[in-house]
Amino acid sequence: MTRDDILANLDKPWDIVVVGGGITGAGVFSQACEAGYSCLLLEQRDFAWGTSSRSGKLVHGGLRYIAQGQIRTSFHSVQERQALLKRYAGLVTPLDFVVPVPPGGFIVRCGLGCLLAVYDQMAGRRSRQFIPASVLANHVPPMAAASRGAWQFTDGTTDDARLVLRVLADGRRLGGVAANYVEVKDLLRDATGRVAGVAASDRESGRTWEVRCRVVINATGVWADELRQALGYPRQLRQLRGSHLVFPHHRLPLTHSIALQHPKDRRNMYVIPWEGRILVGTTDLDHQAPLSYEPRMAPEEGAYLLETIQAAFPDAHLVAEDVISTTAGVRPVVNTGKKDPSKESRDEVLWVDPGMVTISGGKLTTYRYMAMKALRAATRELPPPSPRTATPETLDGLSPRLLGRYGPDAPRVLALAGDGGLQTIADTQYWWEELDWAATNEQVLHLEDLLLRRTRVGLLLPNGGADMLSSVRARVQTLLGWTDDKWNQEVVAYQALWQTAYSPSLLTRTA
Repeated sequence: MTRDDILANLDKPWDIVVVGGGITGAGVFSQACEAGYSCLLLEQRDFAWGTSSRSGKLVHGGLRYIAQGQIRTSFHSVQERQALLKRYAGLVTPLDFVVPVPPGGFIVRCGLGCLLAVYDQMAGRRSRQFIPASVLANHVPPMAAASRGAWQFTDGTTDDARLVLRVLADGRRLGGVAANYVEVKDLLRDATGRVAGVAASDRESGRTWEVRCRVVINATGVWADELRQALGYPRQLRQLRGSHLVFPHHRLPLTHSIALQHPKDRRNMYVIPWEGRILVGTTDLDHQAPLSYEPRMAPEEGAYLLETIQAAFPDAHLVAEDVISTTAGVRPVVNTGKKDPSKESRDEVLWVDPGMVTISGGKLTTYRYMAMKALRAATRELPPPSPRTATPETLDGLSPRLLGRYGPDAPRVLALAGDGGLQTIADTQYWWEELDWAATNEQVLHLEDLLLRRTRVGLLLPNGGADMLSSVRARVQTLLGWTDDKWNQEVVAYQALWQTAYSPSLLTRTA
């Protein structure tokens, strides 16, 4: 179904309209379609444009939440981590973490061991083990001399934007309809004041609709307050920004992820191998810029992250010039006024109003749990469900990565390669055929959609992949139906965006 076909059918009545195309909205959409409801999802920008493409790439139980007493958050996170590792194997993959124990850190070693024992108990399986310093030298040589061994345990990692797209595809296969770049401008009400739908506008053409439904599910993340204000509610969410640095793997050739602390304030940080690169994160501070602006890392955040990596790996001599790209995302948490943003709860929050359910907070790992919770709250406004199941397909012989990223669509992506097989893009783990597939099947409206979310090559290659844009053009311009003028406009817009919000120059930029 083309985007034009999708837009032509928006104004029919729906059981559910989901507002928000991040991971939570995608989860609600998929669960609603599986339950048999007619479901429409509307996203004001691109799918996963917000927090869900700018996360720390971790599918984890949140070990620090146990230490902070947020046991419920950690329990649900661990359970969901295990479910996602199984359901989306190849896309959500195990990630071994190493936590070095400092010299004289016997109490630290025992404390961490206790926390990890609880962590394992929640998962129903043991992953923790203590690694002596002599063995640690084989895993993380730069850190072995300054520690007395380390704890190792297993969490998970993912391509967060692709996870959103995969979950959306699951819903579409069950009859759901999802449209990007369609903004919800207002809520529709019936004579009693109950929410009865949304007023929506296509950001590309300006076309408008009044979309009627039985229930609206507000899954807009940090934008949730914006929609609830239409019902007269005050703001209740705190917007926290987390930023990351991406380094080339050869500058820090780690095979394990490292949990460490900032040398000054002792905040928990991490360094993880991701998509053939090294990701360093994260910050946690109040985000003051308007949500309509592309989030970007502040120079002081870059300095903070660089201090962490330099202190942990002094012999690597990492400097700002080594950074390939930066990312920044804005997380929604319930505002309790804590001075330290990192102490705010990461639990989800659910608000139920006549005709509208709002779900926000939480984290990437718990999206499915949040979606089920929102859908249960919405069922009082809905007829009994008629569950659907997709027809299973034989998917033997495919690479785990391809199958994880595309599920039942994987054979069709592979077929685009012909006899020559899948061809990788530069030194990334992405394939050129993924660009072909996205251009024809995944509602790509702008070049940034293709390079920053359908694939992540814009984060993994210097200058956002500027040197390969002519090759990208040769592959996708015709598939996208873009004129030469349109292509040139998209290149200018993409490069300006990358310099503004993803460039390493943000580490030193003063204005």
